[in-house]
Amino acid sequence: MPPRHVHLIAWQRADDLFIDVHKLTKRFPPEERFELSSQIRRAAYSVPANIVEGFARRSTKERAHFLNIAEASLAEVGYCFHVSKRLGYIKANEYAALDEQARRVHAPLVGLIRTV
Repeated sequence: MPPRHVHLIAWQRADDLFIDVHKLTKRFPPEERFELSSQIRRAAYSVPANIVEGFARRSTKERAHFLNIAEASLAEVGYCFHVSKRLGYIKANEYAALDEQARRVHAPLVGLIRTV
């Protein structure tokens, strides 16, 4: 039986977002390797990882706590996209697509938070 989180749309989309962010940051300048590239990858990884951790918890209070961390990490990812666009690492159309992808993670994540 697969873990419960794998059936969650929020987790599936967050997992896809992390993979896309990881691929995206490979194109960033080498001087960003330990700065923006690392930060955006950590934030993007935190979203699905905290959904997993939340759903591994038995207490609704703990579950809500980890889902809230996932939402905050998603907000950080959004800011990193903004900065990446301003620095010229991604084009406006790429930014728009990434922003939409983040919004598609956010909607079901908020739904999960509300149900907890």
